[in-house]
Amino acid sequence: MKTYLDCIPCFFKQALEAARMAGAGERMQKKILNELAEILPEFPLTSSPPEMGRIIYGLARRVTRRDDPYLKIKEKSNQLALNIYGKLKKKISRSPDKLLMAVKLAIAGNIIDYGVKNSLNVDVELAKILNEENKAINEEKKSIFDYARFKSTLRRAKTILYLADNAGETVFDRILIEEIKRIDGDKRIVYAVKEKPVINDALVEDACVCGIDKLAKVISSGSDAPGTVLSLCSKNFLRIYKKADMVISKGQGNFEALSTTKRQAFFLLMAKCPVIAKDVGCEVGDVILRSLF
Repeated sequence: MKTYLDCIPCFFKQALEAARMAGAGERMQKKILNELAEILPEFPLTSSPPEMGRIIYGLARRVTRRDDPYLKIKEKSNQLALNIYGKLKKKISRSPDKLLMAVKLAIAGNIIDYGVKNSLNVDVELAKILNEENKAINEEKKSIFDYARFKSTLRRAKTILYLADNAGETVFDRILIEEIKRIDGDKRIVYAVKEKPVINDALVEDACVCGIDKLAKVISSGSDAPGTVLSLCSKNFLRIYKKADMVISKGQGNFEALSTTKRQAFFLLMAKCPVIAKDVGCEVGDVILRSLF
C-alpha cells in the first residue's frame, strides 16, 4: 500500500508516542519531531507506511538511546494473553466449525489492544467481537471475509508461512496454528517475527514465550520495520516467502507492506483507520480475511 497524505499526521503522532514511551522529556520530544519534519519531504508517497515507521522508530531509538522502549508492554501483553489461553481453547472446543473459530480468535488478537491498557475485561472484549449479532465479522461479505477460499487454500498447502504482528497476539496465533496442525499434523509452518525491536511487534523471544516454537519453526524476517517490507528482509526469509504454498499475514503493518506484492497472501486484520478502510474498500471497524489475488 502506498503512503497517503492522511498518513503524515499519523507519522508525527507515532513519533511523539515513541518518544514519550522511551521516557523523553519535552526538549527531546521536540528534537525527534523536528528531525522527522526534515525527513518527510524526501519520503516518497509511493513507499509504504511501514517504511516510514522504520525511520520513525529508528529515530526515536537513536535520540533517546532506548533500544526497546515497549519491552514492558510486550511482556505484559504476553502474560495477559497466556492467562486466557485456556478460555480460548474452550471456545474452540465448543465451536461447530473449529477452524473458523480459530481464525476469528486470531483476528481478535489483532483487534484487542490489551497490551497498552491498564486494565481490560478480555471476556467482554471477545464477546463483542465474536457475538453472532455483531457485524464486526461479516462472514457473508466475501470481498473482505473470504473464509471459503482461505479454507480451500489451507487444505492444499503443505508449507505455510505465518507472518506475526504484535507480542501477546502471538498466543492467538498459536490457537490458529494448533487448529491447523490438528487438522493436518504434517503441515510445515514457519512463523516469522521482526529482527529487532519496533513498537510492540513480536520478536523471537515473544513467540517462544507464547509457545509458538513447539508448533512451528520460528524465524526472523530480517526486517526491523513495523511490517514485512520485502526489500529489508533476509535472503533466508525471502526464499521461504517465495516457496511457501500459503502465506498468512497478520495485522495492518503487514497489509500495508505486502498488499501490492505479486504473490498471494491471506491478510487477517481489522481496519483500524480510514486510510486502510479506503484502500481495502470497507468500513472502519470491519474485520478482514482477504486474499488480494
